[in-house]
Amino acid sequence: MGGPVARTNDSVPVAVDREVPGLIVKFGDYPLHHGGVGAIRSLGRLGVPMYAITEDRYTPAALSRHLTGAFPWPTTGAERPERLVEGLLRVARRIGRPTVLIPTDEEAAVLIAEHQEPLGDAGFLFPRVEPELPRRLASKQGLHELCVEHGVASPAAAFPESLGDIEEFAATAVFPVVAKNREAFTRRSRPAVNGTTRIETPEGLLGLARDWGTRPGVILQEYLPREQAEDWIVHAYFDVDSTPLAMFTGVKVRSWPPHAGMTANAYVVDNPELVDLTARFIKQIGFTGIIDLDLRFDRRDGQYKLLDFNPRMGAQFRLFESESGIDVVRAMHLHLTGRPVPEGEQRAGHRYVVENIDLPALLAYRRSGYTTPHAPARASGTELAWLAADDMKPFFTMLARFVRPGAKHLYQLWRTNRRGSATS
Repeated sequence: MGGPVARTNDSVPVAVDREVPGLIVKFGDYPLHHGGVGAIRSLGRLGVPMYAITEDRYTPAALSRHLTGAFPWPTTGAERPERLVEGLLRVARRIGRPTVLIPTDEEAAVLIAEHQEPLGDAGFLFPRVEPELPRRLASKQGLHELCVEHGVASPAAAFPESLGDIEEFAATAVFPVVAKNREAFTRRSRPAVNGTTRIETPEGLLGLARDWGTRPGVILQEYLPREQAEDWIVHAYFDVDSTPLAMFTGVKVRSWPPHAGMTANAYVVDNPELVDLTARFIKQIGFTGIIDLDLRFDRRDGQYKLLDFNPRMGAQFRLFESESGIDVVRAMHLHLTGRPVPEGEQRAGHRYVVENIDLPALLAYRRSGYTTPHAPARASGTELAWLAADDMKPFFTMLARFVRPGAKHLYQLWRTNRRGSATS
């Protein structure tokens, strides 16, 4: 199989195999996912046939001009794994040729890793990894234990097993603290919080805990003061020897909910120390594939503390592209199809903006007075998550679908954080 040299928007040659499609794999009901649209555009612009699992036929991803075909398949992420595997096998038969799997959430990444044999036999291509590793990395408790095991800094954390544990924690902890859902899949079926939630007081924690049941699926984590911290991102792709074929670092300027959620605005910033730290950790744990890391630099002790490890493509991955036209999704497709991955420096100073969440984030950050010292004074270029001159339908579809449910979702995230801030 072969294919001609394709070019990126900046006319950088990338030799892709156009005979091998890509498939966006997602489980759960989140139709406004800019990361999936970004992956469809990234490979689709190079002439790679792109397919996607979508909630329905009218999601932004389903209407991208770079999409060859959508497979409408409403899921919650709480289905039995066997049912999800059966669905993927049906998709494989419909595509009918080897296809690169591109998971966009933890549930998809974990499912692929734990069912490599049937999915590989069906013709799917994906990085081969120790089957239990992605689940452990996606678990907040599993990640914390790996950090302790390998000497990687992370916030202090507690893993309560009962309401009594939470009451005991509340009596002695230093507040504020951060609550997160502990496990992949469980966050879909029995979420304790809507997202990363800052809790200001013991009373606020106990108020939230009343809704968590007898076995709360949360991690309670040390809060790193935003006045003394800076949020960093690492995206990379590693081969079977845990050697980085593409690695990028950047700084998060704004997120939604503020200081604790999805990236809304970020810049590419060179950080050799973070590159070395990440490469060592990946080598120690033996991971293969795409990673999306969130770290917080704590100025109080000068350490980068690992907050989240996503063993899959991150929603903001299009922030990062090398001067040779490589992002992590292109690197994976090239590697899995036996093509070399061109080397190249990252585009320092490049900016990424997620239009539908950056405006509320901007307003919130202006009130807080938070600044990001390492953010460049001026961007060398900007990529928007939704708006693209060669692919307009996803942007307008996002607007149409965002107005009511999107605003409601933002409000729910904000209310959850406000509840955690409440005092009795």
